[in-house]
Amino acid sequence: MDFFQSQDHARKQTVWLVVLFSLAIISLVVLTNLLAMFVLGFLDVQTAQAGAPALVFNWQIFFTISALVISVVLLSSLYKISSLRHGGDVVAEMLGGERISADNNDLDKQKILNVVEEMAIASGTPVPPVYLINEEGINAFAAGYSPADAVIGVTRGCIEQLSRSELQGVIGHEFSHILNGDMRLNIRLIGILHGILVIGLIGYFLLRPAAYGRIGGRSRNNNAGGIMALAIGLVVIGYAGTFFGNLIKAAVSRQREYLADASAVQFTRNNMGIANALKRIGSSAAGSRIENPAGAQISHALFAEGVSHFFSSMFATHPPLEKRIRQLDPQWDGSFAIDIKTEEIDASFETTESGASQQSEKIMAGLAAAGVMLNQVGQPDAQSLLRAQALLQHIPIHLRQEIYQPYGARAIIYLLLLNQDESSRQAQLQYLQSESDDGVFEVLEQLVAEAETVEPEHRLPLLDMSLPALRQLSRPQYERFKNNIQQLVEMDKKISLHEWSLQKILLQNLDRVFIKASPVRGKFNAFNPLRKECSLLLSVLIYINKDKYFDKDAVMTKALKELGGIEVDLLPVTDIGLPALNTALDKLNQLKPLKKPALLKACVICITADNDFSPIEAELFRAIASTLDCPMPPISL
Repeated sequence: MDFFQSQDHARKQTVWLVVLFSLAIISLVVLTNLLAMFVLGFLDVQTAQAGAPALVFNWQIFFTISALVISVVLLSSLYKISSLRHGGDVVAEMLGGERISADNNDLDKQKILNVVEEMAIASGTPVPPVYLINEEGINAFAAGYSPADAVIGVTRGCIEQLSRSELQGVIGHEFSHILNGDMRLNIRLIGILHGILVIGLIGYFLLRPAAYGRIGGRSRNNNAGGIMALAIGLVVIGYAGTFFGNLIKAAVSRQREYLADASAVQFTRNNMGIANALKRIGSSAAGSRIENPAGAQISHALFAEGVSHFFSSMFATHPPLEKRIRQLDPQWDGSFAIDIKTEEIDASFETTESGASQQSEKIMAGLAAAGVMLNQVGQPDAQSLLRAQALLQHIPIHLRQEIYQPYGARAIIYLLLLNQDESSRQAQLQYLQSESDDGVFEVLEQLVAEAETVEPEHRLPLLDMSLPALRQLSRPQYERFKNNIQQLVEMDKKISLHEWSLQKILLQNLDRVFIKASPVRGKFNAFNPLRKECSLLLSVLIYINKDKYFDKDAVMTKALKELGGIEVDLLPVTDIGLPALNTALDKLNQLKPLKKPALLKACVICITADNDFSPIEAELFRAIASTLDCPMPPISL
């Protein structure tokens, strides 16, 4: 299953989740009505006159109770989902997570930060913040609504007990959930489960005062017995809600874990990394348990089973460890002991990385085929990881040190947008001296000398690396930062493709964190309604190469074949522009997932028409893919 099929499958799973949720609500409605009939009948026995029936079925009461139950469940679910609207940070904080800072001397923390950074650059997604969960069990999770607001959570047992290759396997597994749209489903599931369980919580709330009224004073509440019966009944219904909730989690979670394991192997090219991580869970006394009570709410999002159930085989959100290990290591002998050669495996893998890093520099000198590039969208492989490692190794150390702090991250983004023309650059610096936040300009002054050491292929990794620090800005700081970027781009009265691409990628990710725009839904299942937008996009990409001769009309015709042969002509240069391109891309993002590969392939045909793929073209293609919610790994140049 490729990235686009996974996205489509995630949407279908959401429909399945709604069906299961509806069935759970129906069950709660029936059970609550039965309880109400019993309680009302019990009360009537105490107060009814001779010969009056003790229990009378009343449709009005039935519909009233049903409406009340449905309203309580739905409102509780919506409240919980709304409380999680800030993305993965809220989920990590539920478990008492502490954000790992880059400026620490803890080698285990540095190791996990480096692994996450490499994985993010390799997959073409923003680098997510990493949270440390103070638990001895070996576990991890990815949480958020989209890659833009995702976080990675790891337990202390995970970073202290796993080797680097094992961590790569675990984090590769979690990035699969980020890329395949599983995180949004997981957060919705948290909200839905909260709604299902709230009936039981109401029962617990009523039980305490009812018991106090019954014990503490006979005349204090004549109906204390009835209220207690109602409370106990609601608690029992709460257990039924727990049953349905766990059943729903198990139904939507298990198969995704096999897929994520397989993706991690493809990513790292090392099946033993994740297999050994699972073996360490099996051999550890703490296993993968999460002791925090909030762990039950996100158990379906964890790397391995985090909580135990009475009916473990029925309610397990993850396949058994043994089955997962055997899928990864068919020769496994059933022992959870790690082979003594594990460290040799790590060393040999790092040697392969080192040798492949030299090879990747040769790969980056050639032109990537369109089919290979598209296969990497949302499906990073080992070569993507090696290219990311090679890129990170060559970024100047001073820039890497500064980019992990909000001041330094803003300064580096400003640095990337400084104009090559000296007079324009001085005007930009003067503007920033007065308009940037305190301390940012001072860092920028120190970095200006580093500008010449920033290679074109470093710009996108630097942008991705800056995002965790930029997410720590306050809303006013972000608005000021965003306005400064706009001023820097427009100061010379023209916008270059380089400036547009960096601005587009940056704001595309940060706006989702600070503004919380609603997710774009797939609306179009054909290109015909989008002929105007396709024409504009493909024309822009063809005219990038205006200084080189090739048959532009023939290239447009070839590209349109990928879109089903829709009737579109190459637009004149005077009819295209970047503002119109923004509007066109926003509408094209409403394509359904399975239609987007054809559009991206048409884009690649237009970009590579001159048999070249420059860094600016790579940035532009990444910006287009990002706008279409298609993560693009580092492209071979």
